[in-house]
Amino acid sequence: MRARSIIWGRSFVLILDHGEDFFTALGDFCREHEIRSAHIPTFIGGFRTAQLVGSCQPLADPEAPVWDEVTFESLEVLGGGTLAWDVETDRLAPHIHVAAGLKADSASGRTSHLLGATVQFVNELVVQEILAPGLIRRRAPDLYDVPLLGFDDATAPGGW
Repeated sequence: MRARSIIWGRSFVLILDHGEDFFTALGDFCREHEIRSAHIPTFIGGFRTAQLVGSCQPLADPEAPVWDEVTFESLEVLGGGTLAWDVETDRLAPHIHVAAGLKADSASGRTSHLLGATVQFVNELVVQEILAPGLIRRRAPDLYDVPLLGFDDATAPGGW
């Protein structure tokens, strides 16, 4: 277990509009406001299309992460996640999960890691900046190379 007391920064309500690419708009927002570490406690909205981590095939190794994606259309979503800095690629690394209802399938549900999405109508996000310690992501070679959240106690607030 790892834990740190955090220093909160600014809080935002971010509205993503119809037709916007979810991750492009989120990245643009973070660059504009110089956010490198944050928490998204919740967001709600709709997606025209979304790519989620998943597979329709039996898993060869149930312990290993799934890197495949499945695409869905017309979803209502509730999600949340963290925004951290990927130290290897020197860019923002969002980690977002969603619970989604498929509107055309009696709102049957899907829950997974969000890989990509296009907003339908609106997405309403709460973004809470974390000033310190900085949140970072590093790949863990001993755990299937999964990028894991960590702390960078030396990270100064702000700055791209």
